Amino acid sequence: MDELQRLLDEAAIQRVLVQYCRGVDRGDEALIRDVYWPDATDDHGGYKGSGYGFAPYVVKALNAHALATQHGLQQASIELSGETAHVESYVLARHKVRRDGRLVLETFGGRYVDRFEKRGGAWRIAHRQVVYDWSKLEPIVAETPNDAFEHGERSREDASYRR
Repeated sequence: MDELQRLLDEAAIQRVLVQYCRGVDRGDEALIRDVYWPDATDDHGGYKGSGYGFAPYVVKALNAHALATQHGLQQASIELSGETAHVESYVLARHKVRRDGRLVLETFGGRYVDRFEKRGGAWRIAHRQVVYDWSKLEPIVAETPNDAFEHGERSREDASYRR
């Protein structure tokens, strides 16, 4: 594989990873579903099934559970082998939730261990295994005054959809 093609493939895979996080944080089923091949599988611990089925599952679960979410990728190791790539991405997922009338920040440190496949020139996830490394719960005792900022939305009403 030449160097330029390797860089293009890695960039395409990175775009898929970022799209996934954006889709989860914005509650956008279409963005999430589009990162998976139709026959893809996903093992998210509490959810084991199709990638396409994970999209509505996670949107519904997070809309019921979290006031806000933010999924951030730390780094990704991408091993290309022809039309297949083995990808390990470190993720920090933060969920602002209300528990027993109090605000709590749930932080999850883990990894997405993915097998990507390139089909018809496009890279998508063929299988995802979420690996748990650690987690933390913290009470939110106070928040920085934020009335001057536009608030994020878990929908297409979010500022990031305006063009």
